[in-house]
Amino acid sequence: MERCIGRIKRWSPWAFLPLLFSTGVAAGLIVVYFAAETHGQIVPLMSSHYVPNQSARPPYISIAGNSPPASCLFSQIMNLGAFVGFFIGLFRYLQLKNSLNKSWLNIICLFTFSSACFGMTLVGNFQLFVEEGIHNFGTLLTFGLGTLFCWIQSYLTLNVNLRKEGFKTSILRFLLSGGITLSFIMYTTLMAVGLHMHAARGQWSLVMMFLLFIGTFCVEFRHSCLNFQVTDISRAQQPVNLSFTEMSTQPSDENY
Repeated sequence: MERCIGRIKRWSPWAFLPLLFSTGVAAGLIVVYFAAETHGQIVPLMSSHYVPNQSARPPYISIAGNSPPASCLFSQIMNLGAFVGFFIGLFRYLQLKNSLNKSWLNIICLFTFSSACFGMTLVGNFQLFVEEGIHNFGTLLTFGLGTLFCWIQSYLTLNVNLRKEGFKTSILRFLLSGGITLSFIMYTTLMAVGLHMHAARGQWSLVMMFLLFIGTFCVEFRHSCLNFQVTDISRAQQPVNLSFTEMSTQPSDENY
């Protein structure tokens, strides 16, 4: 027990950022769901069927966050989640920057995840029944590019093999990427044929697996620190090269 506590104490504080993102967004979406269900805006997720002519709609996440008061919470959650998610993507990019021969894959990951985070803001701020086109475009960015990000990161995890933990971690990420892809296909297919209750469950599964995937970055983040340096150039007598960010990896420990 003491050994486990000692290991956790040696973790970089940044390791808890992916966990905070995953648990925070998941908890927030669950609150949005119950708020919409309580006000009769959606049918319960575990309902056996959905009657099209009733006032309550299928429990899609976008529908749950479409009307007040749930929409107010939904916008806040998506905006905060997008901000933290973008920072996670940037941290991951800097962590792998000097460890890859194929740097273009790292750049693609940063672009795809940044675009997915931007899509989250569109989903949260342009409600489905108000601006359907913009909302659906944001959904495509979030799920489409987010799925691509997961597959590339799974490959990079295996390729870099940071601290010789990459193989085990990549297996988990490849499995999650496959589950995310299947859920995305199931969600879009079932929605197209009008099986909305099953499609809504597929969407919730897709989102939760995606959040779980992001949470796995705590494995690598616990080894690295990100330092920020601010220099007052007005007091420097000679030109100074400013370093805004610096990524460092904690020294290895045989007993770690």
